[in-house]
Amino acid sequence: MAIDIRFAPLLLKLFDTAVAAAKAETALPPHLPAPGPTGRIILLAAGKAAGAMLQVAEAHYLETLGLPAHRLAGLGVTRHGYARPTRHLELIEAGHPVPDETGVSATLRCLDIAASARSEDHVVVLLSGGASANWIAPAPGISLADKQELTRQMLRSGATIREINSIRKHLSRIKGGRLARAVPDGVQLTTLAISDVPEDDPAVIGSGPTVGDPTTLADARAVCARHGIALSGAIAAALSDPANETPTPDDPVFSRADYRLVARPGLSLDRAADVARAAGYEVHLLGDSLEGEARDRASEHAAMARHLAENGRKAVLLSGGELTVTIRGDGSGGPNQEYALALAIALDGQRGIAAVAGDTDGTDGGKGAATDPAGAMIDPQTLARARAMGLDAAAFLARNDSTGFFRQLGDLLTPGPTYTNVNDFRAVIVDKP
Repeated sequence: MAIDIRFAPLLLKLFDTAVAAAKAETALPPHLPAPGPTGRIILLAAGKAAGAMLQVAEAHYLETLGLPAHRLAGLGVTRHGYARPTRHLELIEAGHPVPDETGVSATLRCLDIAASARSEDHVVVLLSGGASANWIAPAPGISLADKQELTRQMLRSGATIREINSIRKHLSRIKGGRLARAVPDGVQLTTLAISDVPEDDPAVIGSGPTVGDPTTLADARAVCARHGIALSGAIAAALSDPANETPTPDDPVFSRADYRLVARPGLSLDRAADVARAAGYEVHLLGDSLEGEARDRASEHAAMARHLAENGRKAVLLSGGELTVTIRGDGSGGPNQEYALALAIALDGQRGIAAVAGDTDGTDGGKGAATDPAGAMIDPQTLARARAMGLDAAAFLARNDSTGFFRQLGDLLTPGPTYTNVNDFRAVIVDKP
């Protein structure tokens, strides 16, 4: 990495601290429910943290509590490359962000396991970002190919995660509260979630498989129209079929369901803020739920950083949330890399300012490989180094090719899978020139 040694160690420490605050090893055990005198603990895990959450929960019950193995059951589904070794329970890797056939078969098994629970059992759902793609069970009449094409369109449309999930929930047999419906009456249901969405909304995390859905079929159709998402005949029919309306939050099925957040973006920002203050910086928390176009937010943050610099302040701007990119070019990259590129352009070599933007799950956009970059870093020399290499930053931004830009500079953030996910993390350091 070619980032100035003056900035790189602190930028990396801030990112690593944010990720560590959301690790299942520390966040999950205090919330795991105690087993009853009889019956099973049934663990159903999905998302990018599913491997780590299942591994930690399994160790907690089998080793820490000494629960006999025959009283522990379940199945986990995670993104390809995000598996963790388990001793007793099965963990399956499936497609993300575009779902695949492995995800379909694993999801149907999870629904069967949930439906098999008896009154003395306790179903514990371990949920994290990415579950919407990993738990994929299309509604009747919809093929996997239909869902895959719809997913590709949604990801390119610029729609927010809340909007995307409103569509997903109405085209699924597990999302939008339907997993809770699959659990028989009288069975305890607890969901332990790592939040990766703005405002930590349980109805949006993993498309809310165990909570009521405040959105409607009409809302889902409106999102498609607003963002120009073309629908196949089967998808259009499904979004007009009253049978695909989701259970609302006041449905009696949710009265027996307990839901707890075990890690959230706000806590990760707070831990990073502690590190920044210890290093002698004043901290400006811009919020853990930022949304909108990555390049627009970058322009706003550049203006804030310039103002602080002009007033001789030594500060760090911290923010989270989930930014979006409306793809118009043929390049590669995600919202964190696009934010970093747009920020570098907006700062135009401003002295004393450097930044990191990365997805806490370890990958940002890309083709769905675990080796995709998580984001990128910039410093006052980013554009000068690019020009010396014959690279036109504005041209790369115009074709949404932030990965191509930062790869040539050697400034990609590549931590690999982190086995957790509390969404985007951004830190802008403002120091004296």
